[in-house]
Amino acid sequence: MAVTTVSVLGATGSIGTSTLDVLRRNPYAFRVVALTGHGNVDLLESQCREFAPELAVVADAERAADLRQRLAGAGLPTEVDYGAQGLDAAAGADAQITVAAIVGAAGLRPTLTAVARGRRILLANKESLVMGGALFMAAVERSGAELLPVDSEHNAIFQCLPGNFSRGRLVDSGVSRVVLTASGGPFRDWAADALEGVTPEQACAHPNWSMGRKISVDSATLMNKGLEVIEAAWLFGVEPAHLDVVIHPQSIVHSFVEYADGSMLAQLGNPDMRTPIAHALAWPRRIPAGVPPLDLVRLGQLEFRAPDTTRFRCLDFAFRALREGGASGAILNAANEAAVEAFLQHRMPFTRIADIIAAALDEFGGTDAADLDALLALDRDVRSRARAMIAQCAGGVQ
Repeated sequence: MAVTTVSVLGATGSIGTSTLDVLRRNPYAFRVVALTGHGNVDLLESQCREFAPELAVVADAERAADLRQRLAGAGLPTEVDYGAQGLDAAAGADAQITVAAIVGAAGLRPTLTAVARGRRILLANKESLVMGGALFMAAVERSGAELLPVDSEHNAIFQCLPGNFSRGRLVDSGVSRVVLTASGGPFRDWAADALEGVTPEQACAHPNWSMGRKISVDSATLMNKGLEVIEAAWLFGVEPAHLDVVIHPQSIVHSFVEYADGSMLAQLGNPDMRTPIAHALAWPRRIPAGVPPLDLVRLGQLEFRAPDTTRFRCLDFAFRALREGGASGAILNAANEAAVEAFLQHRMPFTRIADIIAAALDEFGGTDAADLDALLALDRDVRSRARAMIAQCAGGVQ
C-alpha cells in the first residue's frame, strides 16, 4: 500500500488531535508532512516528536523560537515557521491530503491556499463555506480539488447520497430533502428564563461531544447547526427549502437523506469525530478509527423533536442568511465569533449572543463582497461594530 502524505492545519484542536489519533492507528498508510498549532506549543512539540513533520507552524515569532529550542537536538527534519506566511507554507505543502481544521474565520485563507493545490481537502472549517461559499466552491472547481466533509453531519450526508448525485441537482438524483441532526446542546431542556444566567463553563459542558470552547458555545445556541446548514447548502448545492434540522439528543443518527420514493437513509455511529475523519482520510476505503461499534440493543431507543427557535434564535438567523445570500453568511459568522468571544470572557450574557447577531444582520444586510480581500474587510468591519455593541452591554456574567 502506498503511503499518503497529510498536512494538518489546526493540529492541536479537537479535530486535529482526533485526526492524529486515526493516523497513529494506521502508521503504514499515512505520513504527516506539516502541522500547525497556533499557541499550544506544549502539545505541538509532542506531536512533532511523534510524527516528525517537515514543517511546524505557530502563531508568532516568540512561540516559534520556543518550539525551535525545544526540538533542537531531537534529530527531527522539522522546520519551524509562524504567522500568516507559515500557515500558507503548511497549506501549500506537498501533501496529498490537507485537513482544514483551523477554527473560525482564521481558517479561510489557508484553506483556500490548500484548495489551490488541487489535492484532497478534508474540510472541518465550516466557516470557509459560511463566509465565502461562492468564492470557495469556485476555487474548488478551478483547481479540481477533491472536497470531503469531516463534520459528522455532512460526512453522514455524503455517505447517504446516491452514487449518481450531482451537486445542485437533487431532483435528478431522486433526493427530496436533506436533514441534519442536532444534539440540542446542554440547554435543550432548559426554560427560557433560566438561560439568562448561563455561565461559559455550563455552555462548554456538551453532553455528547468533546469539542473546543467556541464550537461548544455554538452548539449551546444552535448556531453551530445553523452554520452547518449553510455549509450543507454549499457543499451539496441544496436550496434552503430542501434543508431541515431535527433535535436528536443521543447524537447517534448523524444525518438523513430523504428520497422521492419515500425512502430515508441515515448514517449511525457513536458520537466520535474519528469516524468521519477516518472515512474521509481513506475514502473510498475503510480503515480502523478506534471507535467502538454501536450497541443498538443497549441504546434501546432514539428520540427526535423539532428545534425550538424561540429559545434558540440563532438557527433561524442562519436560514435567513442563506436566503438573503450575498455576504450574509460572513456577517452572521463575524458577529457570532465576536459575541461568543465576549461571552467566554464573561463580558456579555449568553442570551445577548443572538441579539448581537440579529443587529449585525440588520445593519449590514445587503452587503456583498466580490473577492477575498473584500470579504475579509467586511469581516473586520462587522467584528468592530459587534464589539462596539458588546461594549454597551451592562452586567456581564461573573
